[in-house]
Amino acid sequence: MSETPESLRSITLTRTATGEYRAENGRGATLDLGTGDTDRFTPVELLLVAIAGCSAVDVDFVTSRRAEPEGFVVRMEGHKDKDESGNHMRDLRLTFEVSFPEGEAGDAARTVLPRAAQQSHDRLCTVSRTVERGTPIEVRISD
Repeated sequence: MSETPESLRSITLTRTATGEYRAENGRGATLDLGTGDTDRFTPVELLLVAIAGCSAVDVDFVTSRRAEPEGFVVRMEGHKDKDESGNHMRDLRLTFEVSFPEGEAGDAARTVLPRAAQQSHDRLCTVSRTVERGTPIEVRISD
């Protein structure tokens, strides 16, 4: 697979204070994050958000074509651990709590929900697929 301008995704992270940072995407949206000493999301929480958000988009796109959900909540959790290999997350769990109205359209959405969630996990969600594959990260220091 070749690298193209269309395939590139990037953000810029800027330090705003000790342990506090602002992420900005190419479209100008910003997100403040920190170490957990404030109410800002931590990087680990943002990893959980990214996994949940990626799969939520996939599942929502498929199910809402059949019926508008009455409730749509996605929970992502795991345990932060430290062992001889360093810090990492373990026991990651993604849970969908989705409800649809009664009737034919709601029944159709309920029917495709499990398959949509499985397809997101197995092939669609770039974030969880990248985590599960264990994609290496190159670290550089610019001049």
